[in-house]
Amino acid sequence: MTPDEAFQEESPSYTVHLEVFEGPLDLLLHLIKKNKLSITDIPIALITEQYLEYLKLMKVLNLDVAGEYLLMAATLLHIKSRLLLPVSSEGEGEGEEEEADPRAELIRRLLEYQKYKEASLELEKRPLLDRDVFTRTVPQEEDEPEEERFEVSLFELLEAFRQVLERVRTESVHEVALETITLEEKIQEILSFLQREQRSVAFHTLFPEQASRTMIVVTFLAILELVKMKAVRVFQAAAFETIRVSPV
Repeated sequence: MTPDEAFQEESPSYTVHLEVFEGPLDLLLHLIKKNKLSITDIPIALITEQYLEYLKLMKVLNLDVAGEYLLMAATLLHIKSRLLLPVSSEGEGEGEEEEADPRAELIRRLLEYQKYKEASLELEKRPLLDRDVFTRTVPQEEDEPEEERFEVSLFELLEAFRQVLERVRTESVHEVALETITLEEKIQEILSFLQREQRSVAFHTLFPEQASRTMIVVTFLAILELVKMKAVRVFQAAAFETIRVSPV
């Protein structure tokens, strides 16, 4: 039995359906941003490899992977195969146009999607009642100024989860042990911990030290469920800073 097969057998049989998945273009934009690449010059081999790694991680977590993610994977592999083909011989016809870049259509879709995504983010920044605009209330003691927050995407959470998993991948001995904690119990445990803290905590502090892979997966699924229920908020104080979790 390989380590991956053992991990899959350990993983809990939960299927999580998340509304925060915005589609494969969102994932591609995340990978481009993470690798500090230009949309107009995408290294298809690198992006395809990382995209497939994310799909594998999503399947390990039993996340609901829509068909459009698999279609994009097939599209990336098709573009990669076309780029590996030898350049057509010269002189096939003076009137023939030079073969278009296989990445052109994907680049066009990414640029268009990025434009609308940036526009939606600008609209989201506008003041909303009960979030940024409040009715007058009884004056209270002055609180500490609220820290600036940057919303975290699901793909950034998956990347943070992958880094947590890296801490347990060095295990040389595989022991099968029955862990009785359920997803519901872990959700209540996280909520109780956040309520005791009364402030935001670093994402990695929610994962017990020396925890098994099963416990780490259950903890991550519990965080995703809490995000879905809008019971917690995940954010960064600045771009690429430590991901933090706070109760809503």
